[in-house]
Order: sequence, then structure tokens, then C-alpha cells
Amino acid sequence: MGDFFAELGRYLGSANNRSQFFGDLLDHIYLSLVPLVLGLVIAVLAGWLGHRFRSVCSVLLVLSNLLYTIPSLALFVVIPGIIGSKILDSVNVIVALTVYTAALLVRPVLDALDAVPPHVVAAATAIGYKPARRFLTVELPLSVPVLAAGVRVASVSNISLVSVGALIGTGGLGVLFTDGFQREYFSPIVVGIVATLLLALIVDLILVRLRDLLTPWDRVATTAGAK
Repeated sequence: MGDFFAELGRYLGSANNRSQFFGDLLDHIYLSLVPLVLGLVIAVLAGWLGHRFRSVCSVLLVLSNLLYTIPSLALFVVIPGIIGSKILDSVNVIVALTVYTAALLVRPVLDALDAVPPHVVAAATAIGYKPARRFLTVELPLSVPVLAAGVRVASVSNISLVSVGALIGTGGLGVLFTDGFQREYFSPIVVGIVATLLLALIVDLILVRLRDLLTPWDRVATTAGAK
């Protein structure tokens, strides 16, 4: 075990290796979090549509399930032909992960909106809230606790899938995996795995904190219940 950590220390002790690592880490954060935000926006809009028009709901669920079953590597390769990008462009990974995120979050959005108490929606309607205002200021905020669970799963999924993009030449921590396999060098592979796990953990903790900030009433209710 001591030799193992010593080898990792030697790997990160190199200025070139550190430069590559932090560059890959920043690429990984960008390629995983941008699609998370874009996919969440798309899923919220689609979920609102399915919640408002129930006949659309089943179509959205079937479509999202089909999209999520497409193999990630195949999607990375097909997207350039669809959007006209180059095979090595990072936009291919962003588009692919946006599709996966939106597909993964459609059902949680629908469940979150269904969990909003009907009497609260009725009260907002009774005092004159239009559908768009009611959704943005009442339904969506109240759906955050349920929706946050889906977003946390999507964030971990994205951070994991970005590594696959290294197989087609895009950046991210997956570059450490391919580099290690090509050189038969164990250290960068382990560094990539550990960094990916830590990144997923940090992002998850940030999302939990953000959920708590967006739902202060939940903390009040929990405190009151504890008393």
C-alpha cells in the first residue's frame, strides 16, 4: 500500500502530469455540469407540458425511456452527423449528455409536480395566479425536494458518462484512463477513478446544499417536527 501511494505521489509530483490532470478535471466539470443544467431546463419544460396536458404524458415517458437506452458511445459518434460538428468537438458530448439528462429527468419532474398539494395549486388559482406565474412561483418551488433527488442521480450519471467521451478524443478525466491503458501505466487510471468519485461526491453535496437553500420551509418543518 505504501508503494502504491508513493507511485501516485510521483505521478502527481510531475509538473506536466499535474497540468494535464487539472486541465482534464476542468474539462470534466464543464462537460458534465453544462448538460446537467441544459437537460434540467428541457426536462422541466417537458414535464410542465406533460403535467398540464395528461395526454402528452405517456408519450413523453416512452420517448424519454427510448432516448436513455441509446448507448452513449454510439450517440457520441452519431451526433456529429446530425448537428454538423466535427467528431472531436466537445459539443458532441454536451449534446449527448443533455439528451440523457433530459430523458432521465422527465419522470422525476412529472412526479415532483404531481406531489405538489392540489389545494395549494387551487388556492394560487383562486387568488388570480395565471398558469405560467403559478408554475414558476408555486408549483416549481414546491416540487424542488422531489426533483432534487432526480437531479442528484443525473449529476452522477453525467460525471460518469463524460469519461466515455475520451474514447472519441474529447477531454475529461477519461483521458487519464486511455492514457494509462495505452502506456500500461496504472497510476493515471487510479488518479482518474479517485478524482471522478471525489468530483461526484462534491457535486452531490453542493446539490444537497442548494436544495436546502431553495426549500427553507422544509428545514422549518423538520425542526418543528423534531420538537
